[in-house]
Amino acid sequence: MSIVNAKEIMVKAAKEKYAVGAFNITDLVQMEAVVDVAIAMKSPLIIQTSVKPSKFLGVDVLVAIYRTIAEKAPIPICLHLDHCTEIEHCKKCADAGYTNIMIDASKQPYEENIRQTKEVVDYCHKVGNISVEGELGTVSGVEDQIKVSEDETQLANPQQAVEFVERTGLDIFAPAIGTAHGVYKTKNPKVDFERLGKINQLMNGKTIKTPLVVHGGTGLPEDYIKKLIEMGGAKLNVSTELKRTLIDAEYEYIAAHREEYDPGKVDEAVRDAIRKAVGHWIDMVGSAGKA
Repeated sequence: MSIVNAKEIMVKAAKEKYAVGAFNITDLVQMEAVVDVAIAMKSPLIIQTSVKPSKFLGVDVLVAIYRTIAEKAPIPICLHLDHCTEIEHCKKCADAGYTNIMIDASKQPYEENIRQTKEVVDYCHKVGNISVEGELGTVSGVEDQIKVSEDETQLANPQQAVEFVERTGLDIFAPAIGTAHGVYKTKNPKVDFERLGKINQLMNGKTIKTPLVVHGGTGLPEDYIKKLIEMGGAKLNVSTELKRTLIDAEYEYIAAHREEYDPGKVDEAVRDAIRKAVGHWIDMVGSAGKA
């Protein structure tokens, strides 16, 4: 049960009204810290990597580390490729052992988004027990060096979202509802909770068929997170906060110990900071004790 796809753990989350945190990692120290906290808190877990780290570190290396850690863990853990716009890289990660793939063709015309998404869905389902995530509409901000300005943001149409999922065969779905990648510029971001609720009712009113994903978790107020989960969000992505936590922890430790040259102690400082951040998120999304 340790190695799972995202849909397996998200269906349970959607039924029981909590969410699973999807934590974006860029190195082994972060991955270990995220897993440590999830095990301690008995929480299901989604480890996610953006495309750039997956290419820099190597897909096979990341999968090998993931499998080594996950096979020993007493909790279900998924390895997710986030916001990939390249079909061939989606397939490469599926072949290597990622258990959830996000093909993001949301900036393409609607029919092309369907075509690309369906191609990845069909491929991943043929390869094995791999769930696939797709997106309709666009989320503003920056993710893996891809920038979408707020005036380019297009929210997902509920009826079209149902058609999109039906025609592509998606396992989990990320509708654009006004959340953003990066850091919010206001304390009260405009998030369309009702739109998420409408999409969830249309897709999952009688039974959970296609759990919903919320992108842009970093910086959202806790009451927003609770409302998003209430409206059907079963996976919350956290990326920017972990990047900032890593860099800040490294900087603060090195600045305070400038004459010390011990990389292991820097790693310990980063690990402790990541654990604290992830633990806070697990508490907020309500997944503690759900593994």
